[in-house]
Amino acid sequence: MTSGSYRIIGSSPMLEGVLKTVSKVAPTESTVLVTGESGTGKELIVKELHYNSPRADQPFVPINCGAIPKDLLESELFGHEKGAFTHAVRSRMGRFEMAHGGTVLLDEIGELDQPLQVKILRVIQEKEIERVGGNQAKNVDVRIIAASNRNLEHEVEQGRFREDLYYRLNVVPVHLPPLRERKEDIMTLAKHFLSSYCQKKQRNILEISPQAEKMLKNYSWPGNVRELENFMERMSILCEGDSVQSEDLPDKILSENSSCSSTTPDREPAAQNSGNFWPSLEQLRAYNTNLKDMMEQFEASLIQEALSESDGVKNKAAEKLGIKRTTLIEKLKKFNNS
Repeated sequence: MTSGSYRIIGSSPMLEGVLKTVSKVAPTESTVLVTGESGTGKELIVKELHYNSPRADQPFVPINCGAIPKDLLESELFGHEKGAFTHAVRSRMGRFEMAHGGTVLLDEIGELDQPLQVKILRVIQEKEIERVGGNQAKNVDVRIIAASNRNLEHEVEQGRFREDLYYRLNVVPVHLPPLRERKEDIMTLAKHFLSSYCQKKQRNILEISPQAEKMLKNYSWPGNVRELENFMERMSILCEGDSVQSEDLPDKILSENSSCSSTTPDREPAAQNSGNFWPSLEQLRAYNTNLKDMMEQFEASLIQEALSESDGVKNKAAEKLGIKRTTLIEKLKKFNNS
């Protein structure tokens, strides 16, 4: 879906619900609290709110409360007067004054300590700030939007976040779900990012093979959309063929897919029916071996079988095993040297 000045890509019901809320609250002056895990795209949602509001032609000023050192944060937010502290050789305007008439994003607001929380509460209530070292209140006309990857309600319960500030911020809550909860958007985003980076690097747009697509959909994406975008940029640089194959995927995606397939309900009966067995401690003792040696034997046997079926072609063998070709070569070297 495209709206405002920024593209928010996806068509899952959960994302559509978020965008519906955003379209309703954007034209208002209401304070909004955007929550979600890191990498889900909270700042895109905030920009959507700003650029579809009556303040769209006024400043949009983001402040990452977790990235600025705590001893400098108050000055960054509210500015300071000349001589307020060492090296304050002249007066300086803060971010709230810079944003006058526009929108302030307080990103990762859960990182603020309590004294600054009190001052933010005053900005919301009184629409005024006071510079560090100053004694005169200055009026500021800003819309405040806060964002956090923390559960602020839990932070309130633990006494780390002021309850009154939480309710002032949480007038309209917008929760952006993690990518693993909106799997319908994974391939839409993946193809968009891959196409975009291929075009920037002036190479033919890569396809994504069905097996690789299945693995991408099954992966949990702990880094969310940011992780997916970074991975697609990597593919646009490193992928040598005309398409992204399963062996091009990083080990952690292959490992998670392998783990998922090994826990499917029909795996154990299928192994038993074919005459295979899962090793037990009794069998370790009977063969006078240990877990490490048995696992290496098991791995070597599977690799040899895959190579045999693939007529020694390592690319095909790696694909059968669900690992990268480079990983297969490393394992073969290890077995040859042992």
